[in-house]
Amino acid sequence: MSRRGNCHDNAVAESFFQLLKRERIKRRKYKRRKYINREKAKEGIFDYIEMFYNNKRKHGYLNNQSPADYDRTCFMNQENV
Repeated sequence: MSRRGNCHDNAVAESFFQLLKRERIKRRKYKRRKYINREKAKEGIFDYIEMFYNNKRKHGYLNNQSPADYDRTCFMNQENV
């Protein structure tokens, strides 16, 4: 662990939450459709993570594959070994 205030400690989490805010929450705000209550917000965020972020959104770090596709590829490669 590095010292307090080091920007590299939470880089992955900060990157994810920045994308979540930009791609899901702020887009709803621009369309004037705010979340009605906390339960609706949880559903929307769950939908973003499970239906879009993990299954469709391509990540440069994963050779432009979605996390779900990357996991499938790794799993198939392990079975072939």
